[in-house]
Amino acid sequence: MNLALIIAGGVGRRMHQDIPKQFLTVDNRPVIIHTLEAFQKHPSIDAIAVACVAGWEKVLRAYAKQFNITKLKFIVPGGENGQDSIRNGLFELEKHYDKQTVVLIHDAIRPMISEDIISDCIVTVQKFGSAIATIPCAEAMMETENGQVSIGSYPREKLLRAQTPQGFRLGKLCSMHRKALAKGITNSVASCTMFAELGEKVHFSLGSEKNIKLTTTDDLEIFKALLSVKKSQWLKH
Repeated sequence: MNLALIIAGGVGRRMHQDIPKQFLTVDNRPVIIHTLEAFQKHPSIDAIAVACVAGWEKVLRAYAKQFNITKLKFIVPGGENGQDSIRNGLFELEKHYDKQTVVLIHDAIRPMISEDIISDCIVTVQKFGSAIATIPCAEAMMETENGQVSIGSYPREKLLRAQTPQGFRLGKLCSMHRKALAKGITNSVASCTMFAELGEKVHFSLGSEKNIKLTTTDDLEIFKALLSVKKSQWLKH
């Protein structure tokens, strides 16, 4: 059993829009529907849960119905931060599925997720128990303390950029979230960083430069451009 837990709890202040960025319409679909469709179409995904920003649950249900997202089984409240939202989703899923169930946690605002990335995440979790979508770090990495002047550099070959999906077994995830709460770790940036803070190693799976996170208006423009390229490829066939 493979589940997708989509995190859509953010309000997107950096996008400077009146509505949460995951509900912005791009190419006649809300961003979150682009994301959900990738998991809907994937043959190995059995069900989808969404941790949704407060007040948008009915809108999400309406969109899911309109765009035929039949795998959407659970909508849970988003939390104060990402870790909170993930925990809300996991604790709901724990009531319905066994501990060995594979859960792929994915940002609603990464709508260019591909079938290959989802597949590799699932296979890597099945093999190693964890899978973090990653890509190499191509840029030079500088260290700073104040954001204005360097104090050194860091070898980029020792770094990977983490994306989502981030996959684990459901039982392990719930156990680690309880440990994090007990230790006062309440606002870790991502599941992979929470595991690192708890002294656990994680394995890496396939990521992509196209698997962008829509954080700023610039990202939205890149997403629109990627969609138009994808469309032109469809038209060639």
